[in-house]
Amino acid sequence: MPLGRTQTQIIDKLEEMGKLTAENKAVLLARPDEPTGDQLDQILQADHRITMFQLLLAKCRALGLTPFNVARYRVHPTTFEKIDLEFCQKNLILPVGQVGDFLLVAFANPFDTTVATKIQDKTGQRVIRLLGREADIRDKLKKDQAHEDVQFSDVVDQLGAQFDEVDTEIKDEDLENEESAPIIQLSNRIIEDAYFAGASDIHIEPWEKEIVVRYRIDGLTQEKLRLPSRVAGALVARVKIMCNLDIAERRLPQDGRIVFKQYNKKNIDIDLRVSTAPLNHGEGVVMRILDKQKSTLPLTALGFSEANLAKYRECIRQPYGMILHCGPTGSGKSMTLYSALNEINTTDVVIRTAEDPIEYTLPGINQMQMHRQIGLTFAAALRSFLRQDPDIILVGEIRDKETANIAVEAALTGHMLISTLHTNDAPSTVARLTDMGIEPFMISSSLVCVCSQRLMRRICKVCRVAYEPEGREKEVLQRGLGWSGQIYKASPKGCPKCNNTGYKGRVGIHELLITDEELVEAINKGHETAELKRIGMKNGMKTLHQDSLLKVKEGLSSLAEALSTVPQDMELRNAPKET
Repeated sequence: MPLGRTQTQIIDKLEEMGKLTAENKAVLLARPDEPTGDQLDQILQADHRITMFQLLLAKCRALGLTPFNVARYRVHPTTFEKIDLEFCQKNLILPVGQVGDFLLVAFANPFDTTVATKIQDKTGQRVIRLLGREADIRDKLKKDQAHEDVQFSDVVDQLGAQFDEVDTEIKDEDLENEESAPIIQLSNRIIEDAYFAGASDIHIEPWEKEIVVRYRIDGLTQEKLRLPSRVAGALVARVKIMCNLDIAERRLPQDGRIVFKQYNKKNIDIDLRVSTAPLNHGEGVVMRILDKQKSTLPLTALGFSEANLAKYRECIRQPYGMILHCGPTGSGKSMTLYSALNEINTTDVVIRTAEDPIEYTLPGINQMQMHRQIGLTFAAALRSFLRQDPDIILVGEIRDKETANIAVEAALTGHMLISTLHTNDAPSTVARLTDMGIEPFMISSSLVCVCSQRLMRRICKVCRVAYEPEGREKEVLQRGLGWSGQIYKASPKGCPKCNNTGYKGRVGIHELLITDEELVEAINKGHETAELKRIGMKNGMKTLHQDSLLKVKEGLSSLAEALSTVPQDMELRNAPKET
Protein backbone atom coordinates (compact mmCIF):
# COMPACT_ATOMS: atom_id res chain seq x y z
CA MET A 1 0.00 0.00 0.00
CA PRO A 2 1.33 3.51 -0.74
CA LEU A 3 2.16 5.99 1.97
CA GLY A 4 -0.61 8.26 3.26
CA ARG A 5 -1.02 11.80 1.97
CA THR A 6 0.38 13.45 5.12
CA GLN A 7 3.40 11.11 5.21
CA THR A 8 4.12 11.90 1.55
CA GLN A 9 3.91 15.64 2.32
CA ILE A 10 6.41 15.25 5.17
CA ILE A 11 8.84 13.42 2.86
CA ASP A 12 8.39 16.15 0.22
CA LYS A 13 9.23 18.86 2.80
CA LEU A 14 12.35 16.97 3.93
CA GLU A 15 13.48 16.88 0.27
CA GLU A 16 12.80 20.62 -0.07
CA MET A 17 14.85 21.25 3.08
CA GLY A 18 17.74 19.32 1.49
CA LYS A 19 17.65 16.62 4.18
CA LEU A 20 16.53 13.82 1.86
CA THR A 21 17.89 12.93 -1.60
CA ALA A 22 15.63 12.14 -4.57
CA GLU A 23 16.88 8.52 -4.49
CA ASN A 24 16.02 8.10 -0.79
CA LYS A 25 12.64 9.73 -1.36
CA ALA A 26 11.91 7.28 -4.19
CA VAL A 27 12.85 4.33 -1.95
CA LEU A 28 10.51 5.53 0.78
CA LEU A 29 7.60 6.16 -1.58
CA ALA A 30 8.05 2.73 -3.17
CA ARG A 31 7.80 0.81 0.13
CA PRO A 32 5.32 -2.09 -0.17
CA ASP A 33 4.10 -1.64 3.44
CA GLU A 34 2.41 1.41 4.97
CA PRO A 35 4.31 2.38 8.15
CA THR A 36 2.48 4.27 10.87
CA GLY A 37 3.52 7.78 11.81
CA ASP A 38 5.84 6.54 14.59
CA GLN A 39 7.33 3.82 12.37
CA LEU A 40 8.05 6.35 9.61
CA ASP A 41 9.73 8.62 12.17
CA GLN A 42 11.97 5.74 13.28
CA ILE A 43 12.85 4.82 9.66
CA LEU A 44 13.76 8.44 8.83
CA GLN A 45 15.93 8.79 11.94
CA ALA A 46 17.65 5.39 11.73
CA ASP A 47 18.10 4.92 7.97
CA HIS A 48 18.32 8.50 6.71
CA ARG A 49 19.86 10.31 9.70
CA ILE A 50 17.06 12.86 10.00
CA THR A 51 17.26 14.59 13.39
CA MET A 52 14.21 14.92 15.63
CA PHE A 53 14.13 18.70 15.18
CA GLN A 54 14.37 18.43 11.36
CA LEU A 55 11.48 15.96 11.43
CA LEU A 56 9.42 18.30 13.62
CA LEU A 57 10.11 21.19 11.25
CA ALA A 58 9.06 19.13 8.21
CA LYS A 59 5.81 18.09 9.90
CA CYS A 60 5.02 21.72 10.75
CA ARG A 61 5.59 22.85 7.17
CA ALA A 62 3.48 19.98 5.82
CA LEU A 63 0.61 20.72 8.20
CA GLY A 64 0.86 24.51 8.33
CA LEU A 65 1.70 24.61 12.06
CA THR A 66 4.37 26.39 14.09
CA PRO A 67 7.10 24.22 15.72
CA PHE A 68 7.78 24.57 19.43
CA ASN A 69 10.80 23.20 21.29
CA VAL A 70 9.05 21.79 24.38
CA ALA A 71 12.33 20.51 25.84
CA ARG A 72 13.43 24.08 26.53
CA TYR A 73 10.12 25.12 28.09
CA ARG A 74 10.23 25.49 31.88
CA VAL A 75 7.07 24.46 33.70
CA HIS A 76 5.78 27.22 36.03
CA PRO A 77 3.28 27.22 38.92
CA THR A 78 0.71 28.85 36.60
CA THR A 79 1.21 26.44 33.68
CA PHE A 80 -1.84 24.33 34.52
CA GLU A 81 -4.12 27.08 35.87
CA LYS A 82 -6.19 27.36 32.68
CA ILE A 83 -5.98 23.69 31.59
CA ASP A 84 -5.54 21.16 34.40
CA LEU A 85 -2.72 18.60 34.42
CA GLU A 86 -5.02 15.58 34.11
CA PHE A 87 -6.62 16.92 30.89
CA CYS A 88 -3.14 17.63 29.47
CA GLN A 89 -1.91 14.11 30.31
CA LYS A 90 -4.98 12.52 28.75
CA ASN A 91 -4.69 14.48 25.48
CA LEU A 92 -0.87 14.91 25.32
CA ILE A 93 -0.88 18.69 25.20
CA LEU A 94 1.07 21.35 27.07
CA PRO A 95 -0.03 25.00 27.66
CA VAL A 96 3.05 27.11 26.91
CA GLY A 97 1.81 30.69 26.96
CA GLN A 98 -0.86 33.30 26.29
CA VAL A 99 -1.03 36.16 23.77
CA GLY A 100 -3.97 38.48 24.42
CA ASP A 101 -7.07 36.29 24.43
CA PHE A 102 -5.29 33.40 22.69
CA LEU A 103 -3.82 30.36 24.48
CA LEU A 104 -0.63 28.87 23.03
CA VAL A 105 -0.82 25.07 23.33
CA ALA A 106 1.75 22.51 22.14
CA PHE A 107 0.16 19.35 20.67
CA ALA A 108 1.76 15.94 20.20
CA ASN A 109 -0.99 14.81 17.81
CA PRO A 110 -1.65 17.56 15.22
CA PHE A 111 -4.55 15.66 13.65
CA ASP A 112 -6.91 15.70 16.65
CA THR A 113 -8.68 19.05 16.16
CA THR A 114 -11.45 18.23 18.68
CA VAL A 115 -9.08 18.85 21.61
CA ALA A 116 -8.71 22.53 20.65
CA THR A 117 -12.50 22.85 20.70
CA LYS A 118 -12.68 21.24 24.16
CA ILE A 119 -10.04 23.67 25.45
CA GLN A 120 -12.02 26.62 24.07
CA ASP A 121 -15.15 25.33 25.82
CA LYS A 122 -13.25 24.87 29.12
CA THR A 123 -11.46 28.22 29.14
CA GLY A 124 -13.54 30.48 26.93
CA GLN A 125 -10.35 31.37 25.02
CA ARG A 126 -9.29 30.56 21.47
CA VAL A 127 -6.34 28.22 20.91
CA ILE A 128 -3.25 28.65 18.76
CA ARG A 129 -1.96 25.16 18.00
CA LEU A 130 1.79 24.54 18.09
CA LEU A 131 3.51 21.23 17.37
CA GLY A 132 5.90 19.67 19.87
CA ARG A 133 7.65 16.31 20.17
CA GLU A 134 5.54 13.71 21.97
CA ALA A 135 8.47 12.49 24.11
CA ASP A 136 9.19 16.05 25.32
CA ILE A 137 5.53 16.70 26.15
CA ARG A 138 5.26 13.40 28.06
CA ASP A 139 8.38 14.33 30.03
CA LYS A 140 6.97 17.73 31.01
CA LEU A 141 3.66 16.17 32.04
CA LYS A 142 5.18 13.77 34.56
CA LYS A 143 3.77 14.68 37.97
CA ASP A 144 7.16 15.23 39.60
CA GLN A 145 8.37 17.33 36.62
CA ALA A 146 5.13 19.25 36.20
CA HIS A 147 5.17 20.42 39.80
CA GLU A 148 8.89 20.61 40.54
CA ASP A 149 8.83 24.38 40.20
CA VAL A 150 5.79 25.05 42.39
CA GLN A 151 6.53 28.31 44.12
CA PHE A 152 4.79 30.36 46.74
CA SER A 153 6.30 33.77 46.02
CA ASP A 154 3.18 35.30 44.46
CA VAL A 155 0.92 34.22 47.32
CA VAL A 156 3.48 35.23 49.95
CA ASP A 157 3.76 38.67 48.35
CA GLN A 158 -0.02 39.08 48.51
CA LEU A 159 -0.02 37.92 52.12
CA GLY A 160 2.73 40.37 52.96
CA ALA A 161 0.74 43.24 51.48
CA GLN A 162 -2.44 42.13 53.25
CA PHE A 163 -0.86 41.62 56.66
CA ASP A 164 1.26 44.75 56.50
CA GLU A 165 -1.89 46.82 56.72
CA VAL A 166 -2.61 48.22 60.17
CA ASP A 167 -5.17 46.28 62.26
CA THR A 168 -5.80 43.76 59.47
CA GLU A 169 -8.25 41.10 60.60
CA ILE A 170 -9.15 37.94 58.69
CA LYS A 171 -12.82 37.09 59.12
CA ASP A 172 -14.18 33.55 59.14
CA GLU A 173 -16.29 34.14 56.04
CA ASP A 174 -13.15 35.24 54.15
CA LEU A 175 -11.64 31.83 54.86
CA GLU A 176 -14.62 29.83 53.64
CA ASN A 177 -14.89 31.07 50.06
CA GLU A 178 -12.37 29.32 47.81
CA GLU A 179 -9.92 31.71 46.11
CA SER A 180 -11.34 34.68 48.03
CA ALA A 181 -8.13 35.42 49.90
CA PRO A 182 -4.40 34.70 49.53
CA ILE A 183 -4.54 32.52 52.68
CA ILE A 184 -6.92 30.16 50.83
CA GLN A 185 -4.53 29.86 47.91
CA LEU A 186 -1.60 29.36 50.28
CA SER A 187 -3.19 26.50 52.24
CA ASN A 188 -4.30 24.76 49.03
CA ARG A 189 -0.93 25.21 47.40
CA ILE A 190 0.92 23.80 50.43
CA ILE A 191 -1.19 20.63 50.30
CA GLU A 192 -0.95 20.27 46.51
CA ASP A 193 2.80 20.82 46.52
CA ALA A 194 3.31 18.28 49.31
CA TYR A 195 1.20 15.72 47.45
CA PHE A 196 3.14 16.10 44.19
CA ALA A 197 6.45 16.03 46.08
CA GLY A 198 5.54 12.60 47.48
CA ALA A 199 5.37 13.78 51.10
CA SER A 200 3.70 11.65 53.76
CA ASP A 201 3.22 14.49 56.30
CA ILE A 202 2.99 18.29 56.34
CA HIS A 203 4.26 20.12 59.45
CA ILE A 204 3.18 23.73 60.09
CA GLU A 205 5.30 24.87 63.02
CA PRO A 206 5.11 28.26 64.81
CA TRP A 207 8.51 29.64 65.78
CA GLU A 208 9.24 32.81 67.73
CA LYS A 209 9.48 35.16 64.74
CA GLU A 210 8.13 33.09 61.83
CA ILE A 211 6.07 30.06 60.86
CA VAL A 212 7.88 27.16 59.14
CA VAL A 213 6.31 24.62 56.76
CA ARG A 214 8.12 21.29 56.44
CA TYR A 215 7.38 18.11 54.45
CA ARG A 216 8.32 14.58 55.47
CA ILE A 217 9.58 12.80 52.36
CA ASP A 218 10.93 9.23 52.56
CA GLY A 219 11.06 9.51 56.34
CA LEU A 220 13.08 12.75 56.54
CA THR A 221 11.66 16.25 56.99
CA GLN A 222 12.61 18.97 54.51
CA GLU A 223 11.96 22.67 55.04
CA LYS A 224 9.79 24.12 52.28
CA LEU A 225 8.57 27.56 53.32
CA ARG A 226 8.99 30.31 55.92
CA LEU A 227 6.24 32.85 56.56
CA PRO A 228 5.84 35.84 58.89
CA SER A 229 4.50 34.85 62.30
CA ARG A 230 1.47 37.16 61.86
CA VAL A 231 0.19 34.77 59.14
CA ALA A 232 0.06 31.81 61.57
CA GLY A 233 -3.39 32.49 63.04
CA ALA A 234 -5.13 32.80 59.67
CA LEU A 235 -3.37 29.75 58.20
CA VAL A 236 -4.23 27.51 61.16
CA ALA A 237 -7.81 28.85 61.17
CA ARG A 238 -8.15 27.98 57.48
CA VAL A 239 -6.94 24.41 58.09
CA LYS A 240 -9.40 24.07 60.99
CA ILE A 241 -12.30 25.24 58.84
CA MET A 242 -11.36 22.71 56.16
CA CYS A 243 -11.69 19.88 58.70
CA ASN A 244 -14.63 21.29 60.69
CA LEU A 245 -12.75 21.98 63.92
CA ASP A 246 -13.46 24.70 66.47
CA ILE A 247 -11.38 27.71 65.38
CA ALA A 248 -12.05 29.49 68.69
CA GLU A 249 -10.45 26.66 70.73
CA ARG A 250 -6.71 27.32 70.81
CA ARG A 251 -5.86 25.84 74.22
CA LEU A 252 -6.57 22.15 73.57
CA PRO A 253 -5.32 19.69 70.92
CA GLN A 254 -7.87 18.79 68.23
CA ASP A 255 -8.06 16.04 65.61
CA GLY A 256 -9.89 16.21 62.29
CA ARG A 257 -9.94 15.10 58.66
CA ILE A 258 -9.85 17.09 55.41
CA VAL A 259 -11.54 15.69 52.29
CA PHE A 260 -9.36 17.72 49.94
CA LYS A 261 -11.29 16.90 46.76
CA GLN A 262 -13.93 19.50 47.67
CA TYR A 263 -11.35 22.28 48.04
CA ASN A 264 -9.49 21.99 44.70
CA LYS A 265 -10.32 21.87 41.00
CA LYS A 266 -7.44 19.60 40.01
CA ASN A 267 -9.18 16.32 40.90
CA ILE A 268 -6.63 15.50 43.61
CA ASP A 269 -8.50 12.81 45.52
CA ILE A 270 -6.73 12.71 48.88
CA ASP A 271 -7.75 12.95 52.52
CA LEU A 272 -5.63 14.47 55.25
CA ARG A 273 -5.57 13.40 58.88
CA VAL A 274 -5.11 16.63 60.83
CA SER A 275 -3.80 17.13 64.35
CA THR A 276 -3.49 20.55 65.99
CA ALA A 277 -1.66 21.23 69.26
CA PRO A 278 -0.99 24.34 71.40
CA LEU A 279 2.78 25.02 71.42
CA ASN A 280 4.89 27.69 73.09
CA HIS A 281 4.70 30.13 70.14
CA GLY A 282 1.21 29.29 68.91
CA GLU A 283 -0.73 26.40 67.43
CA GLY A 284 1.12 23.77 65.42
CA VAL A 285 -0.50 21.56 62.78
CA VAL A 286 0.55 18.19 61.39
CA MET A 287 -1.31 16.72 58.39
CA ARG A 288 -0.88 13.09 57.31
CA ILE A 289 -1.61 12.63 53.58
CA LEU A 290 -3.85 9.65 52.77
CA ASP A 291 -3.92 9.08 49.02
CA LYS A 292 -7.28 7.48 48.22
CA GLN A 293 -6.21 6.84 44.63
CA LYS A 294 -3.48 4.48 45.83
CA SER A 295 -4.54 0.92 46.48
CA THR A 296 -2.93 -1.23 49.14
CA LEU A 297 0.29 -2.89 48.03
CA PRO A 298 0.55 -6.67 47.83
CA LEU A 299 2.58 -8.34 50.60
CA THR A 300 5.31 -9.17 48.09
CA ALA A 301 5.95 -5.42 47.52
CA LEU A 302 6.48 -4.52 51.20
CA GLY A 303 10.07 -5.75 51.56
CA PHE A 304 9.48 -9.11 53.26
CA SER A 305 12.34 -11.55 52.69
CA GLU A 306 11.28 -14.84 51.09
CA ALA A 307 11.57 -16.73 54.39
CA ASN A 308 9.68 -14.09 56.39
CA LEU A 309 6.95 -13.81 53.74
CA ALA A 310 6.30 -17.56 53.77
CA LYS A 311 6.12 -17.60 57.59
CA TYR A 312 3.89 -14.50 57.76
CA ARG A 313 1.45 -15.85 55.18
CA GLU A 314 1.16 -19.05 57.21
CA CYS A 315 0.44 -17.01 60.37
CA ILE A 316 -2.34 -14.85 58.88
CA ARG A 317 -4.14 -17.98 57.71
CA GLN A 318 -4.39 -19.44 61.22
CA PRO A 319 -8.02 -19.95 62.36
CA TYR A 320 -7.57 -18.02 65.61
CA GLY A 321 -4.98 -16.25 67.73
CA MET A 322 -3.37 -12.82 67.95
CA ILE A 323 -0.96 -11.23 65.46
CA LEU A 324 0.69 -8.02 66.61
CA HIS A 325 2.67 -5.47 64.58
CA CYS A 326 4.98 -3.17 66.49
CA GLY A 327 7.08 -0.17 65.57
CA PRO A 328 7.03 3.63 65.84
CA THR A 329 4.62 5.96 64.04
CA GLY A 330 5.25 5.93 60.30
CA SER A 331 6.93 2.51 60.17
CA GLY A 332 4.45 1.02 57.70
CA LYS A 333 2.33 -0.97 60.17
CA SER A 334 -1.02 0.15 58.73
CA MET A 335 -0.04 -0.67 55.14
CA THR A 336 1.13 -4.14 56.18
CA LEU A 337 -2.13 -4.78 58.05
CA TYR A 338 -4.23 -3.64 55.08
CA SER A 339 -2.17 -5.79 52.69
CA ALA A 340 -2.61 -8.82 54.95
CA LEU A 341 -6.37 -8.28 55.15
CA ASN A 342 -6.60 -7.91 51.37
CA GLU A 343 -4.82 -11.23 50.94
CA ILE A 344 -7.13 -13.19 53.27
CA ASN A 345 -10.33 -11.32 52.35
CA THR A 346 -12.65 -13.86 50.69
CA THR A 347 -16.42 -14.19 50.46
CA ASP A 348 -16.51 -16.89 53.16
CA VAL A 349 -14.75 -14.71 55.76
CA VAL A 350 -16.26 -11.90 57.86
CA ILE A 351 -13.80 -9.12 58.71
CA ARG A 352 -14.43 -6.22 61.11
CA THR A 353 -11.99 -3.37 61.73
CA ALA A 354 -11.88 -0.65 64.40
CA GLU A 355 -9.68 2.23 63.24
CA ASP A 356 -8.75 5.75 64.29
CA PRO A 357 -8.87 7.03 61.62
CA ILE A 358 -9.92 4.85 58.67
CA GLU A 359 -6.94 5.48 56.38
CA TYR A 360 -8.00 3.47 53.34
CA THR A 361 -11.43 2.05 52.47
CA LEU A 362 -11.18 -1.64 51.64
CA PRO A 363 -13.91 -3.28 49.54
CA GLY A 364 -15.67 -6.21 51.23
CA ILE A 365 -14.45 -5.27 54.72
CA ASN A 366 -16.62 -3.64 57.41
CA GLN A 367 -14.70 -0.73 58.95
CA MET A 368 -15.60 1.33 62.02
CA GLN A 369 -14.32 4.84 62.79
CA MET A 370 -13.58 5.54 66.47
CA HIS A 371 -15.19 8.56 68.21
CA ARG A 372 -13.73 8.93 71.69
CA GLN A 373 -15.83 12.02 72.37
CA ILE A 374 -18.99 9.91 72.42
CA GLY A 375 -17.42 6.87 74.06
CA LEU A 376 -16.71 4.81 70.93
CA THR A 377 -13.24 3.54 71.86
CA PHE A 378 -11.27 0.52 70.71
CA ALA A 379 -12.48 -1.40 73.78
CA ALA A 380 -16.14 -0.54 73.08
CA ALA A 381 -15.74 -1.49 69.40
CA LEU A 382 -14.13 -4.80 70.34
CA ARG A 383 -16.97 -5.67 72.69
CA SER A 384 -19.53 -5.01 69.96
CA PHE A 385 -17.54 -7.01 67.40
CA LEU A 386 -17.56 -10.11 69.60
CA ARG A 387 -21.36 -10.12 69.28
CA GLN A 388 -21.27 -9.65 65.48
CA ASP A 389 -19.95 -13.10 64.54
CA PRO A 390 -16.65 -12.03 62.89
CA ASP A 391 -13.87 -14.38 61.76
CA ILE A 392 -11.13 -11.74 61.72
CA ILE A 393 -10.94 -8.55 63.81
CA LEU A 394 -8.50 -5.70 63.24
CA VAL A 395 -8.00 -3.22 66.07
CA GLY A 396 -6.07 -0.09 65.13
CA GLU A 397 -3.98 -0.02 68.31
CA ILE A 398 -3.80 -1.65 71.73
CA ARG A 399 -3.33 1.38 74.00
CA ASP A 400 -4.60 0.35 77.42
CA LYS A 401 -5.29 -2.60 79.72
CA GLU A 402 -9.00 -2.79 78.86
CA THR A 403 -8.38 -3.09 75.11
CA ALA A 404 -5.55 -5.59 75.69
CA ASN A 405 -7.77 -7.80 77.88
CA ILE A 406 -10.62 -7.91 75.36
CA ALA A 407 -8.16 -8.52 72.49
CA VAL A 408 -6.64 -11.54 74.26
CA GLU A 409 -10.13 -12.79 75.11
CA ALA A 410 -11.15 -12.53 71.44
CA ALA A 411 -8.02 -14.39 70.33
CA LEU A 412 -8.73 -17.17 72.82
CA THR A 413 -12.36 -17.63 71.77
CA GLY A 414 -11.96 -18.58 68.12
CA HIS A 415 -11.23 -15.23 66.44
CA MET A 416 -8.15 -14.10 64.55
CA LEU A 417 -7.20 -10.71 66.03
CA ILE A 418 -4.71 -8.37 64.33
CA SER A 419 -3.49 -5.17 65.97
CA THR A 420 -0.55 -2.82 66.55
CA LEU A 421 1.52 -1.95 69.59
CA HIS A 422 4.31 0.55 70.23
CA THR A 423 7.46 -1.37 71.17
CA ASN A 424 11.05 -1.29 69.94
CA ASP A 425 11.30 -4.90 68.78
CA ALA A 426 9.28 -8.12 68.63
CA PRO A 427 10.43 -9.83 71.89
CA SER A 428 9.74 -6.73 74.05
CA THR A 429 6.04 -6.97 73.05
CA VAL A 430 5.59 -9.70 75.68
CA ALA A 431 6.95 -7.42 78.41
CA ARG A 432 4.67 -4.59 77.20
CA LEU A 433 1.57 -6.80 77.45
CA THR A 434 2.66 -8.05 80.87
CA ASP A 435 3.10 -4.44 81.98
CA MET A 436 -0.52 -3.81 80.89
CA GLY A 437 -1.62 -6.48 83.36
CA ILE A 438 -2.06 -9.47 81.02
CA GLU A 439 -1.06 -12.79 82.62
CA PRO A 440 1.90 -14.51 80.89
CA PHE A 441 -0.06 -17.74 80.32
CA MET A 442 -2.79 -15.71 78.54
CA ILE A 443 -0.17 -14.11 76.29
CA SER A 444 1.48 -17.42 75.38
CA SER A 445 -1.89 -19.06 74.68
CA SER A 446 -3.17 -16.31 72.37
CA LEU A 447 -0.06 -15.02 70.57
CA VAL A 448 0.61 -16.42 67.09
CA CYS A 449 3.37 -14.04 66.01
CA VAL A 450 4.80 -10.57 66.51
CA CYS A 451 6.11 -8.58 63.53
CA SER A 452 8.35 -5.64 64.34
CA GLN A 453 9.07 -3.35 61.40
CA ARG A 454 10.75 -0.18 60.20
CA LEU A 455 11.00 1.68 56.90
CA MET A 456 14.43 2.17 55.35
CA ARG A 457 15.16 4.51 52.47
CA ARG A 458 15.74 2.83 49.10
CA ILE A 459 18.96 3.75 47.38
CA CYS A 460 18.49 5.38 43.95
CA LYS A 461 19.09 2.75 41.27
CA VAL A 462 20.11 5.37 38.71
CA CYS A 463 23.02 6.97 40.57
CA ARG A 464 24.03 4.42 43.25
CA VAL A 465 27.75 3.69 43.52
CA ALA A 466 29.10 0.13 43.85
CA TYR A 467 32.09 -0.53 46.11
CA GLU A 468 33.83 -3.23 48.17
CA PRO A 469 33.38 -2.59 51.92
CA GLU A 470 36.50 -2.63 54.10
CA GLY A 471 37.37 -2.41 57.75
CA ARG A 472 34.44 -1.74 60.08
CA GLU A 473 31.84 -2.02 57.30
CA LYS A 474 33.12 -5.44 56.20
CA GLU A 475 33.17 -6.59 59.83
CA VAL A 476 29.50 -5.55 60.36
CA LEU A 477 28.40 -7.51 57.29
CA GLN A 478 30.38 -10.61 58.27
CA ARG A 479 29.03 -10.62 61.82
CA GLY A 480 25.45 -9.87 60.82
CA LEU A 481 25.11 -12.07 57.73
CA GLY A 482 28.29 -14.13 57.57
CA TRP A 483 28.82 -12.58 54.12
CA SER A 484 30.97 -9.99 52.43
CA GLY A 485 30.98 -8.74 48.86
CA GLN A 486 30.13 -5.77 46.67
CA ILE A 487 27.47 -3.41 48.04
CA TYR A 488 26.16 0.03 47.06
CA LYS A 489 26.23 3.50 48.61
CA ALA A 490 24.27 6.62 47.76
CA SER A 491 25.82 9.05 45.34
CA PRO A 492 26.84 12.21 47.27
CA LYS A 493 25.47 14.45 44.50
CA GLY A 494 22.43 12.32 43.60
CA CYS A 495 20.60 12.80 40.30
CA PRO A 496 17.37 14.41 39.02
CA LYS A 497 15.53 11.09 39.47
CA CYS A 498 16.08 11.13 43.26
CA ASN A 499 15.95 14.94 43.61
CA ASN A 500 19.72 14.96 44.26
CA THR A 501 19.39 13.05 47.55
CA GLY A 502 20.74 9.64 46.54
CA TYR A 503 17.59 7.91 47.81
CA LYS A 504 14.18 7.31 46.24
CA GLY A 505 11.29 5.58 48.05
CA ARG A 506 11.39 3.25 51.06
CA VAL A 507 11.44 -0.48 51.78
CA GLY A 508 10.28 -2.35 54.89
CA ILE A 509 12.51 -4.37 57.21
CA HIS A 510 10.91 -6.96 59.47
CA GLU A 511 11.60 -8.99 62.61
CA LEU A 512 9.19 -11.93 62.81
CA LEU A 513 8.88 -13.71 66.18
CA ILE A 514 6.68 -16.81 65.85
CA THR A 515 5.61 -18.72 68.95
CA ASP A 516 6.67 -22.34 69.41
CA GLU A 517 6.84 -24.72 72.39
CA GLU A 518 10.16 -23.38 73.68
CA LEU A 519 9.01 -19.75 73.43
CA VAL A 520 5.65 -20.53 75.10
CA GLU A 521 7.49 -22.15 77.99
CA ALA A 522 9.84 -19.17 78.35
CA ILE A 523 6.90 -16.70 78.36
CA ASN A 524 5.06 -18.76 81.00
CA LYS A 525 8.16 -18.74 83.21
CA GLY A 526 8.41 -14.95 82.89
CA HIS A 527 11.82 -14.90 81.19
CA GLU A 528 13.37 -11.54 80.30
CA THR A 529 13.14 -9.97 76.83
CA ALA A 530 16.81 -10.75 76.05
CA GLU A 531 16.20 -14.47 76.68
CA LEU A 532 13.09 -14.44 74.47
CA LYS A 533 15.15 -12.80 71.73
CA ARG A 534 17.87 -15.46 72.01
CA ILE A 535 15.25 -18.23 71.74
CA GLY A 536 13.71 -16.55 68.71
CA MET A 537 17.08 -16.16 66.96
CA LYS A 538 17.98 -19.78 67.75
CA ASN A 539 14.74 -20.87 66.07
CA GLY A 540 15.33 -18.86 62.89
CA MET A 541 14.20 -15.28 63.65
CA LYS A 542 16.08 -12.62 61.70
CA THR A 543 16.43 -9.43 63.75
CA LEU A 544 15.72 -5.97 62.35
CA HIS A 545 19.47 -5.40 62.10
CA GLN A 546 20.02 -8.63 60.16
CA ASP A 547 17.09 -7.93 57.82
CA SER A 548 18.40 -4.41 57.17
CA LEU A 549 21.79 -5.91 56.21
CA LEU A 550 19.98 -8.30 53.88
CA LYS A 551 18.51 -5.27 52.06
CA VAL A 552 22.07 -3.89 51.77
CA LYS A 553 23.27 -7.22 50.32
CA GLU A 554 20.43 -7.16 47.75
CA GLY A 555 21.37 -3.63 46.67
CA LEU A 556 18.12 -2.06 47.90
CA SER A 557 19.75 0.28 50.43
CA SER A 558 23.09 1.42 51.81
CA LEU A 559 24.94 0.25 54.90
CA ALA A 560 24.90 3.80 56.31
CA GLU A 561 21.09 3.84 56.04
CA ALA A 562 20.82 0.38 57.65
CA LEU A 563 22.92 1.36 60.68
CA SER A 564 21.08 4.67 61.12
CA THR A 565 17.64 2.98 61.01
CA VAL A 566 18.18 0.22 63.60
CA PRO A 567 21.02 -0.38 66.09
CA GLN A 568 23.39 -3.30 65.74
CA ASP A 569 22.35 -6.35 67.80
CA MET A 570 24.07 -6.51 71.19
CA GLU A 571 24.95 -10.19 70.72
CA LEU A 572 26.66 -9.44 67.40
CA ARG A 573 28.33 -6.28 68.71
CA ASN A 574 29.92 -8.12 71.61
CA ALA A 575 30.85 -11.22 69.59
CA PRO A 576 34.59 -11.94 69.39
CA LYS A 577 36.32 -10.88 66.20
CA GLU A 578 37.15 -13.60 63.69
CA THR A 579 40.83 -14.30 63.32
